Amino acid sequence: MAIYFNSEKKMFTLQTKNTTYQFQADAYGFLLHLYYGPKVEGELDYLLTFADRGFSGNPNDVGADRTYSMDALPQEFPCMGTGDYRSSALAVRDANGAYSCDLRYEGYRILDGKYSLEGLPAVYANPEEAQTLEIYLKDPVTGVRAVLLYGILPELDIITRSVRIQNEGEEEICIEKIASAALDFLYGDLDLITFYGRHAMERNMQRMPVSHGVQMIQSRRGASSHQYNPSMILAERDAAEDTGVCWGMVFVYSGNFRGEVEKDQFNQTRAVLGMSREMFHYPLLPGEEFTAPEVILSCSGQGLNRLSQNYHACIRSHLCRGKYRDQVRPVLVNSWEAAYFNFNCDTILELADAAADLGIEMVVLDDGWFGQRDDDNSGLGDWKVNEKKLGCSLGELAAKINEKGLKFGLWIEPEMVSENSDLYREHPDWVMSIPGRKPVRARNQLVLDFSRKTVRDAVFKQICEVLDHAHVEYIKWDMNRSLFDVYSPEARDQGMVLHKYILGVYDFLEKLLERYPDILLEGCCGGGGRFDAGMLYYAPQIWCSDNTDAVDRIAIQYGTSFIYPASTVGAHVSAVPNHQTGRITDLQTRGVVAMAGTFGYELDLGTLSEKEREIVREQIRRYHRYAPLVQKGDYYRLTDPRRDEAAAWMFVAEDQKEALLNVVRLQNHGNMTAVYVRLKGLRPEGIYEDLKSGRKCSGSALMEAGIPLPLEEGDYRSYQIHLVLREQ
Repeated sequence: MAIYFNSEKKMFTLQTKNTTYQFQADAYGFLLHLYYGPKVEGELDYLLTFADRGFSGNPNDVGADRTYSMDALPQEFPCMGTGDYRSSALAVRDANGAYSCDLRYEGYRILDGKYSLEGLPAVYANPEEAQTLEIYLKDPVTGVRAVLLYGILPELDIITRSVRIQNEGEEEICIEKIASAALDFLYGDLDLITFYGRHAMERNMQRMPVSHGVQMIQSRRGASSHQYNPSMILAERDAAEDTGVCWGMVFVYSGNFRGEVEKDQFNQTRAVLGMSREMFHYPLLPGEEFTAPEVILSCSGQGLNRLSQNYHACIRSHLCRGKYRDQVRPVLVNSWEAAYFNFNCDTILELADAAADLGIEMVVLDDGWFGQRDDDNSGLGDWKVNEKKLGCSLGELAAKINEKGLKFGLWIEPEMVSENSDLYREHPDWVMSIPGRKPVRARNQLVLDFSRKTVRDAVFKQICEVLDHAHVEYIKWDMNRSLFDVYSPEARDQGMVLHKYILGVYDFLEKLLERYPDILLEGCCGGGGRFDAGMLYYAPQIWCSDNTDAVDRIAIQYGTSFIYPASTVGAHVSAVPNHQTGRITDLQTRGVVAMAGTFGYELDLGTLSEKEREIVREQIRRYHRYAPLVQKGDYYRLTDPRRDEAAAWMFVAEDQKEALLNVVRLQNHGNMTAVYVRLKGLRPEGIYEDLKSGRKCSGSALMEAGIPLPLEEGDYRSYQIHLVLREQ
């Protein structure tokens, strides 16, 4: 049992394997947060302190007691309108236009299993793996009712949060801000870790002290964005990879979001994560309700690496779905950097011949196969095969590739349209565009209004017509611009549009997977612009970045690893000089870096020398040998590539009988000093054999003393060491 209720104190305790989460409904009906951290026993309401706080208001209920203030007490779901001036989780505008909502405790319910969210992605679990807690709050004046949802997965140290707002009053109200989770910390010097970036350089890890004021990350772009990932980590100041306490908050949503961390006047810290407040306000008529997307919480008392492993296990097995969730993904070659828009049937078949010879298992036809699409200025939205360009039908091309023993995959971008397209000429009213204004262009394309079912259904019908007539086993779903000109003629309120848009995307994805359950779906948004937990509910892998340079990818994949497992990371070996950076790296190194993800190739295979072709064959053999370990093993960061001489990471089997060490030298100097790498996650008393060299070492030696890297000349040298337990 994970949920415990003390009826005398109205206190709720959520216990996972290693953590405790506790809150209480007090005598006035306020829900006070008491504790979230490493596992403890007992009741923690003694932690609350009361004093006369100048200029901090007091609820009317407490009479002349100036020591009771919502501006100082830790809260479970802080609302604007109770005298709390800190960042709120909920702001409601009532029928009078006033911002006022005072939610008080009404009751609770405990259920076996994990709650689900209609129309939204969410963590799932079998009934015996999870419990659900529902907390009921109500404001008697407006009739606003809140149902706080908690999902507890004890073995994973995961607690999920969501909230459902119901209008049980007699007049319309409007939600102006809603966050799915808030965490209040009574004391402590904390650091905030976030992941910032840009197109082709996503998820750079940033760590800074939490200071007085509000620190915020957000997206206004209609997607979770390249610029900020919808996740935050709070860590004790001295917390490191393997020591210290840290807390994670991950938003299961693919649209606009806001994360706020505020250190208040009393040195308390509040973290809030949920919907962005900008371009969002959501009216509810009497009887209507709004469900907020989910936040996944986790806490580690053993440092950042354990926190990452908690999230990896949850996302791999309780968020990703479908046929390929637990399967080793096929090695693919994508046509984009091999041919861009310049291809026909013969070009793709030549790529397939080279792929088959090397042991590659799938050929993916990227952009340019439909409509009048010979560059990125036209054709989007016309999802009809350009048989004149191909020289055959798509079904014939797929069949010819299948005859070579290969699978066939396809690129699509359903949310977008070119002005130079038949779809736009026939339905210019289907794009997001503000009446009377010329739309803002990006990549010479506009955004289809996926908040409207008519638009979604028309695009869905076109794409199904293609997929029904060709044997397609993989789809790369792209989105190559952010949203602007937000307006929908069918919206009751324009503040609803961006959220309705994301719900429309989810609806489209769900229908696509229901119709084609055996297709492997890979998400993409100019690479990593929508790399979030929401998309992973539909696509078990996401193209990590449009930047395929191996050295840059080390940094990108390092930041990604703090939340997302390697099994979700789309990673390919590309040509050199690299098409994004011009950098030249060894083919072996490019393979080692790409093997920390789903693994594939993004280059013209026909340009490879015979020596390179043999290296590729060996890489594919190694991938198949290591893939189960990479996909399901425990991931360890061994160095920090932002400052260390080498990037090193490893995967360890759950039973610790096998491990794969990966290292890339990042610095090369004259008369190089020796670099030692210390391993993690092994059995200290076990004896491990390096299968290549035959050298045997104890797990304790490998972890405490480490191993030296070879003193070799050359840029970005890389090493993979496969260790197997030989003696207990």
